[in-house]
Amino acid sequence: MKLKTFLSVLALSTATVVLTNCGGESKTAAASATSKKATTTTSAQAAPAADTGKVVYPPLDKALYDSVMKRSAHGDTTGKWPVKNTPYPVAGAILPFKRVVAFYGNLYAKKMGILGEIPPKEMLAKLQAECKHWEKADPKTPVQPALHYIAVVAQGDAGKDGKYRYRMPFKQIDSVLVLAKKINAIVFLDVQVALSNIHAELPLFEKYLAMPQVNFGMDPEFSMKDGSKPGKKIGTYDAEDINYVSAYLTGLVKKYNLPPKILVVHRFTKKMVTNYKSIKLHPEVQLVMDMDGWGEPDLKLGTWRYFVYGEPVQFTGFKLFYKNDIKKAPHHMMTPEEVLKLKPNPNYIQYQ
Repeated sequence: MKLKTFLSVLALSTATVVLTNCGGESKTAAASATSKKATTTTSAQAAPAADTGKVVYPPLDKALYDSVMKRSAHGDTTGKWPVKNTPYPVAGAILPFKRVVAFYGNLYAKKMGILGEIPPKEMLAKLQAECKHWEKADPKTPVQPALHYIAVVAQGDAGKDGKYRYRMPFKQIDSVLVLAKKINAIVFLDVQVALSNIHAELPLFEKYLAMPQVNFGMDPEFSMKDGSKPGKKIGTYDAEDINYVSAYLTGLVKKYNLPPKILVVHRFTKKMVTNYKSIKLHPEVQLVMDMDGWGEPDLKLGTWRYFVYGEPVQFTGFKLFYKNDIKKAPHHMMTPEEVLKLKPNPNYIQYQ
């Protein structure tokens, strides 16, 4: 990437922060047995069958699944959670048996998230410390560490094709996979399409998504369907876009004999995701609506209430910002203990 182009990426990150502020949104014994049993239900325990060599994942324990989903609802009595009539996952599912705790960012930029902000060894140690904090706060739920890497970055430079996005070289993704392996983390590849579209970008990553430990993230904030430059306004995805990604991932799970893929959709405004009731769920995909808003705790909780809790899809996520969450009074980033007061308890936690 040319220096001028990449500097424009950093400028865009700053512009996005300003945009979010101006928009008024935050950018934003039984227990022991359950934990042990949950651990054996994940893809990490997969093994090749002796007769065929084909990887076989532990079969789903539906009774356990239902029990953990009910516990995750955290006493919600509205009937929204757990979401009714959702499909059971195929064998090897991570959710809801484990909570995913992820570090987000890009290896090229210190301003895009903790993943690229500090040296890799230090970053991995910090992630492991956060995972231990979450396990201490909720001993019933094992934690799965993750690296959530921005593989396509919206930028301020139009580029040769005028799409205002930069595709990371595969060698960078390879580096993230190596880092993840050091702590048995899973990986998410996140895409900011800008003036491109998800149909054009997603298939480029098939060789990575064919790996059992690699999952996907899509960011409506930078999906500029009206032709606006990214960073000037907040973008959008419709249920149709999400359904395309889910169907594509479903095909890969079947084709390559994989455990379910986790699909993270970021959200902090209503228009970022339209027609949510039309989102289709598949046994091969576990869909997380991630509260991506930043700001003071009250603002984040309002965003959660209206756009994640109030519009249930399947699983939930909650994002925490080491810097942006403490900019305004009370200058406090929410702790795991505080986040766990939410109904439902988030299944996915992301730090930026």
